[in-house]
Amino acid sequence: MDPERPRTPIAEARAELRRSLREARRLLRDRGPSQVQFWFIALMIGIAAGFAALLFRWGVEALQAALYGTDDVFMLHSVAASLAWYWVVLIPVAGGLIVGLILHAFTDDGRVRSVAEVIEGAALHDGRVEVRRGLASALASLITLSSGGSSGREGPVVHLAAVISTGVSRLIRADGITGRDLLGCAVAAAVSASFNAPIAGALFALEVVLRHFAVHAFAPIVIAAAAGTVINRLAYGNVTEFVLPTQNMLAFYVELPAFLLLGLLCGVVAVVLMRAIFWADDIGSYVQARIGLHRALRPALAGLLLGGIAVFYPHIIGVGYETTSRALTGTLLLHEAVVFVVLKVIAVAITMGGRMGGGVFSPSLMIGALTGLAFGIVATGILPDYSGEGTLYALAGMGAVAAAVLGAPISTTLIVFELTGDWQTGLAVMVSVSLSTALASRLVDRSFFLTQLERRGVHLAAGPQAYLLATFKVASVMRAMDAPRAAPEEACREMIAQGLFLDAEATLEEAMPLFEKHNPIFIPVVSLKGEEPELWGALFQVDALKAFSRKLAAVAAEEHS
Repeated sequence: MDPERPRTPIAEARAELRRSLREARRLLRDRGPSQVQFWFIALMIGIAAGFAALLFRWGVEALQAALYGTDDVFMLHSVAASLAWYWVVLIPVAGGLIVGLILHAFTDDGRVRSVAEVIEGAALHDGRVEVRRGLASALASLITLSSGGSSGREGPVVHLAAVISTGVSRLIRADGITGRDLLGCAVAAAVSASFNAPIAGALFALEVVLRHFAVHAFAPIVIAAAAGTVINRLAYGNVTEFVLPTQNMLAFYVELPAFLLLGLLCGVVAVVLMRAIFWADDIGSYVQARIGLHRALRPALAGLLLGGIAVFYPHIIGVGYETTSRALTGTLLLHEAVVFVVLKVIAVAITMGGRMGGGVFSPSLMIGALTGLAFGIVATGILPDYSGEGTLYALAGMGAVAAAVLGAPISTTLIVFELTGDWQTGLAVMVSVSLSTALASRLVDRSFFLTQLERRGVHLAAGPQAYLLATFKVASVMRAMDAPRAAPEEACREMIAQGLFLDAEATLEEAMPLFEKHNPIFIPVVSLKGEEPELWGALFQVDALKAFSRKLAAVAAEEHS
């Protein structure tokens, strides 16, 4: 063939096809086995996390049966109502005391580890979480949920799954991307096994924990979610958590404005719930410091308050499935729904503020269902000729409050469908969820978990540009005094004498404001462990910016891979 002769489009297409086939063979040869191996690890993690979630649930049911006389979570408050009042008080007090002793022995701050710590581990610690404290937190939460604590099981289950993935990541010495993917697999499997919700489990891991939808993470996370779901169904069958008695009907177009209003109301209720928890935590810390209460007794005091409320309103005990189911089936009156919303918010705030443990997802489902039912009773009563069933509002409210609390509109919408098996009312739920999430995210730092972290000084809500600076120690970026192009020692000592220097243990988050304020080319880095600052080197502004830029590029590459 004449080399000067131009190639036809067909010839070019054939050549491009041959090149593509050669590249595909090379990728299959070089990367195929490792990818298959990773998927196998994801499957194993999914199975392990699924069994962990199942065993946690069985543990709650067994201990609950021993304490209250029933292992049926849907009958807990009815059984508690038949007990003598002193048992209703003593059980949560005893549970709180045991929880306090566990947390005092195994944690340095008396706090239960939950979803917020898993999100932090994904963002800042290469997909790792605290193992010892995580196991103690799971045990504490199990006791809390079994002894009348007003919280949910998804928080401890998610962290327990993260402990499993952390062990695997350490074993195989996984890098940051692999560690985060394995963490996502474990979380997806745990959520799927807990609620028989494979789609929502996978999306929860991506939307809430990893906070991106990278294509490379999707397949292993779905594999793990499927494994967790299979384990749930082998134990409980293919049944939904809640059973709706009738098919919901929506009077389209005419009724949709009501669901817009419901979404706004649920957003407000979600914000009240979140702020009540934070207020309770602050008040608890203040009281604890003011009266000198030992931190091991704080959960017991919270248990005493819960028991006092439960004597009159046992509906607040535990996860609240029985009351949630009654709201979804419309067997509660308007005043009952309103009272139970208020009491449940108070009970959840006491439980979380008292540091008894557990999660916020299941309580937010109950509060949302009650809010939706109360709104629906009023709405259908005002315009009965233009309204569908009042229970549809309970379903939409359940999703709207939970989505606003979690900051996860996509996965929460799907988990509501999978919990109830009702896929016909998607428009109403989506409208309410979107409005509630949009409103609540502007009144808190996007979600309950991110607000928790923000209160501790971990700035994940604003995105990588806000939190990545905290991942760099100054000592890891500085130029040592004997390095090429090091800072002049005399100039460094002059700046130290003027009070302008950085501790070697500081991070770039602390360093960058100094560069902005004083505009130096470099800042001396010292060790403050001795009596006098010991000069180690200097942090150059250009080096800090380069490190930050490389990290931002790596995060963007991971999220779009």
